[in-house]
Amino acid sequence: MKKVWTRRTIGALPQDVWRALTDLRDWPAWGPSVRSAEIDGTELGLGVTGTIKTIGGVQLPFEITSFEPGHRWEWRVAGLPATDHVVADLGNGSCDVSFGVPLIAAPYLTVCRVALRRIETLTSQRTGVAT
Repeated sequence: MKKVWTRRTIGALPQDVWRALTDLRDWPAWGPSVRSAEIDGTELGLGVTGTIKTIGGVQLPFEITSFEPGHRWEWRVAGLPATDHVVADLGNGSCDVSFGVPLIAAPYLTVCRVALRRIETLTSQRTGVAT
């Protein structure tokens, strides 16, 4: 499936960004469309299922369809292909963070750009690095 992407270089360690991307407690802090999320298990990983509650109060099931620890995860929401999340270590205490969405969902990249800025703010607050 063809995807379109947005990315941001974030001045934080890749493992700190990865933690924000995979800790469900952080999702409402950086995800503009997320109120909460729960998984059927203890941590995010390949095949894990759960439920996400949107800011509109709608609860949707999800499944993690691809998972490379520390680097990438992708999911289906309500049975539809959704966002791909990628962290690439730049080796200098920073990383590139990319979100990819199916071409048909290209307008959602606007939401993803907001999420990337929020991830940068969240990780910098935790490490004390100014953005």
